[in-house]
Amino acid sequence: MAGAAVTVVALTAGLTACGGDSLEKDSKGSGDKGKLVVGSARFTEQKVLAELYVGVLEEAGYDAEVKTVQNREVYEPELKKGSIDVAPEYAATLAEFLNLGKNGPKAKPVASNDVDATVAALKKLAEPRGLKVLPVGEAVDQNAFAVTKEYAKKHKLKTLSDLGESGEKVKIAASDECETRPFCAPGLKKKYGIDIAGIDPKGVGTTQSKQAVKNGTDQVVLTTTTDATLDSFGLVALEDDKKLQNADNILPVVNAKEAGDKEIAEALGKLTKTLTTEDLAELDRKVDVERQKEADVAREYLESKGLIKK
Repeated sequence: MAGAAVTVVALTAGLTACGGDSLEKDSKGSGDKGKLVVGSARFTEQKVLAELYVGVLEEAGYDAEVKTVQNREVYEPELKKGSIDVAPEYAATLAEFLNLGKNGPKAKPVASNDVDATVAALKKLAEPRGLKVLPVGEAVDQNAFAVTKEYAKKHKLKTLSDLGESGEKVKIAASDECETRPFCAPGLKKKYGIDIAGIDPKGVGTTQSKQAVKNGTDQVVLTTTTDATLDSFGLVALEDDKKLQNADNILPVVNAKEAGDKEIAEALGKLTKTLTTEDLAELDRKVDVERQKEADVAREYLESKGLIKK
């Protein structure tokens, strides 16, 4: 989900404030260790991640609260200046955002499918801006491509390589950007040899896109690795076995001055080491499908993993 990719997690949509924009922060290290503001966008996954961060930070003795942001152009400066202390981020996406901001729209990409190299590039760009990048975890939110279980069985598909080798011509339900973005149609053609008949512009991971594949109008849907609704549509994601997608692993980013303490890093690190892609997909599902509240599913998860006391 780097800047050049079809990105569904970039904090660019119009957002509404949660908890208000006038949140006042106590000085760090005073009494109960002070207040921390966790930044969040309004889509489900960001809300869940923010609540998970709040939970482990409160367990560590901080007064933590969530604040939403308008867009990444506003969000990143807020993190830099300290009106937001902590944010859940995506390694490749943030690396490319900072790269383009520093080096211009034609900057050579710094993110790749190598998570260690991507995080190293991110740190190099983030540190001069007063941002501290904490250790990365296993959980990742990347582009994913899914087909119906019946289609996969019929053509013996488990990976995107299998789809390319099958010689089947496919239409992809996605955003219209998929036609030109290197991590979508062009990448599928170049890396996997997939024969693409066209793009059906129904959106990334939308109900309409998944329904189009379910009913056979299209053969492939562009979604994400944390989409927990695929099974309800009879769909299955194909493995990106040649690693077309960049390493958009989830990690915490903090304001180095306001939230660079070892205790904060340790609290967030326990969560980062525990959270998996499958865990996050299930948490997203509970909110999107079961209509549970983000704070409730986050607390239940943290309790179940022993990260906070019941």
